[in-house]
Amino acid sequence: MSLWTATAIAAATGGTASADFAATGVAFDSREIGPGDLFVAMPGTDFDGHQFVDGAFGRGAAGAIVSQPVSHPHVLVADTAAALNALGVASRERSKARVAGVTGSVGKTGTKEALAAALARTPDVRVHRSVKSYNNHTGVPLSLARMPADSDYAVFEMGMNHAGEIAALTRMVRPHVAVVTTIAPAHIEFFPTGLDGIADAKGEIFEGLEPDGTAVIPFDSPQRDRLIAAATPHAARIVTFGLGDGADVRARDVIANAGSSTVTATLPGVELCFTVGQAGAHWVSNALAVLAAVQALGADLGAAALALADMEQLAGRGARLDVRVGSGTALVIDESYNANPASMRATLDVLASEPGRKIAVLGAMRELGAESDALHAGLAGDVVAAGVDYALLVGSGMEPLASALEGKAEVRHVADAATADAALASLIAPGDAVLIKGSNSVGLSALVASLKSRTA
Repeated sequence: MSLWTATAIAAATGGTASADFAATGVAFDSREIGPGDLFVAMPGTDFDGHQFVDGAFGRGAAGAIVSQPVSHPHVLVADTAAALNALGVASRERSKARVAGVTGSVGKTGTKEALAAALARTPDVRVHRSVKSYNNHTGVPLSLARMPADSDYAVFEMGMNHAGEIAALTRMVRPHVAVVTTIAPAHIEFFPTGLDGIADAKGEIFEGLEPDGTAVIPFDSPQRDRLIAAATPHAARIVTFGLGDGADVRARDVIANAGSSTVTATLPGVELCFTVGQAGAHWVSNALAVLAAVQALGADLGAAALALADMEQLAGRGARLDVRVGSGTALVIDESYNANPASMRATLDVLASEPGRKIAVLGAMRELGAESDALHAGLAGDVVAAGVDYALLVGSGMEPLASALEGKAEVRHVADAATADAALASLIAPGDAVLIKGSNSVGLSALVASLKSRTA
């Protein structure tokens, strides 16, 4: 079935179609174009998408949205970025899907993936979700534009690094359920009022709620009441999740296993015992948020619990790899996609529970502003508490942590991921547990790729 026809695209964007065509997908990166896709020629700071129109059609594009005529089937518009927004809005307007929006300083991508899997576990249910971390001013409209008209549920991730960004995104998504996973000092350099400012920016997600909408809020967060105040004018219902007494969705009992947790949770009107197929207390929290959203959407809680046990490992976000080392293997925990103080502490806690010698390869955390030195140094206690035997610190910004660990742990500070790769290759031994975590810009994913080349 076609996702968009030329006529529908022209109607949504106010553009003019050069010919009839039907598209089965949408992309603005010509490298992602497949047969039958619609290519949106977006403007850019370094390149203009119109430079890649011929290449997109060479890969099988059915049509394009352009702001200048091309010798291929297209819809001509004044502004292709505005046209993508309009296409996303039109997709949402025609959809009968129950929609969830997810944001938070930590865990939003994992929670989005887990929620989509939980909803899709019910047979014959069609679930659409945003892919990768398409959560910004271009990723969200693209994800909306890709939503099939017959979807039963849709899950969209929304991110930000400045106030006002989520407000615009949530009014496009118009969620029936809006989830905030947690509040932490990610991007704090852009928020003079600190965590309260971040909470206010995340709380913008509630502004787009549909009239019968539900706000899902972390009960244990120090910013809980601030989030509740943000949700109150927009939400018909507010549901809290967490470990503390008084949470609407609460983990009454948690048993940590190797690579997973067994949880007994109470929800309004029901109690569930289930397994979370990811390690760490932060994943227990994510799972509670998922169950709160599933119940609010009116979906099957039993099927959702089964899906939580079978969650796929996410590259860069907790994937666990057994890699060949000499005559044995070592465990690698891949957290290379991103980092802030809260997620660092959560994953160090996971490392603490692993047997064997513990190696922490930690990359610098970005966008922490004036608090960067203190926040990096503040991780020293967590490194020591996790029983880390060797800390390999990577990148400028890690100097304060290296100094704070002096005399407390064996530590080496290196300039970049390539140097860290060479250092780790000579250090790792059979039976080791290795955590690799840092901001994406540090490039620790290359180190993970090097290790994966010898996956057992």
